[in-house]
Amino acid sequence: MPEYQLRRLAARWIGWTPVRIWGMVPVERLRRSLARAGVWDSGPWTGQAPVEPGAVLLLLGDHVYDDSLVDALAHSPDTALVRGDGRTVAVNVPRQRADEVAQAMAAGEEPPADLTRRKGSELVDAAVLRQRGRSVPLVMPVSAELRTAVEDRLFMAACPGITDAISKYIWPLPAQWITRACVSLGLSANAVTLVTLALTIIAAALFHAGWLWAGLAVALAMALLDSVDGALARVTLSTSQLGGALDHAIDFAHPPLWWWAWWVGCGGGDGGGGGDGGALVVMVAGWVFLRAEEMLFRWRFHVDLHLWRRFDSLFRLVTARRNVILTILTVGLAFGHPLAGFRVAAAWMLLCLTIHAIRILQAARLVQKGGVPGSWLED
Repeated sequence: MPEYQLRRLAARWIGWTPVRIWGMVPVERLRRSLARAGVWDSGPWTGQAPVEPGAVLLLLGDHVYDDSLVDALAHSPDTALVRGDGRTVAVNVPRQRADEVAQAMAAGEEPPADLTRRKGSELVDAAVLRQRGRSVPLVMPVSAELRTAVEDRLFMAACPGITDAISKYIWPLPAQWITRACVSLGLSANAVTLVTLALTIIAAALFHAGWLWAGLAVALAMALLDSVDGALARVTLSTSQLGGALDHAIDFAHPPLWWWAWWVGCGGGDGGGGGDGGALVVMVAGWVFLRAEEMLFRWRFHVDLHLWRRFDSLFRLVTARRNVILTILTVGLAFGHPLAGFRVAAAWMLLCLTIHAIRILQAARLVQKGGVPGSWLED
């Protein structure tokens, strides 16, 4: 739908429920989704035809919708969104037909058959869904009995699908508990991000002082909260440019600071560390080059490196990012050889840099042969 037509699209919801999902009633969640999609929120349907010009987006106010669904439906004129059991839960219709369709939806009846009926998976790009670890976009009715199930589904949908093994398999459960506590306490995602910043500095200070176990405990707490702030922002639909920028800045800057502090704290800088100065260079410079390789791949081939082939997504589980390096350092410290663990981490960093470089060359060769690198999730 052209942008000028989208601006003429008005949204109205039909019915509502007082049950709160992640601290908000579904209607409030819906209004935030509409704002993100750039759709004019004109309030509840009052039983008579809307006076707005253009098309009308009608949605059931006792449901939760994936953001991507609201946006996709806004760009799909004369379309009815149906959930898994076949019931219509939202429609995009011309203003002249809005009263007729709204009355049918309010009565639990199906709207006119001439509308294009589509499931969520037919409206939203399947590759985007699989990248997030999902097969279908979320659209669910809300009730007191279903509250926990809906919140669980929303939280899992907020977790990244392609990430490291720690974030994928270990953090989700404790992160969900903490996210629920933050909602109960009224804490924002930006507040959690500021806590992660404080923990980042504390961990670096503890590493530098040689209190490695204490530093690891704080670093792991920071890593866990780093999963919480993003999930909290997404389940409450409260993401912001400022919060995103601060989170990305912390994510990029703190690993090399930690690796240098660890090297100092376990004696790498006391003159008896042998070749560990080289390991430090590899760890610090390697982190920068690792991110540079990922950025280069995305810029040159218009696809994320970790989404190109199934191998790349699997390798992302163990790529030399923060959580994987922390795991290696923890194992080395547990065996009483923190510097040896640091050397192993440096070797793994070099191997990951090499593998990424090879993947860049392979993609470039594919382009030279007339191919186009794309995500395996689109297959």
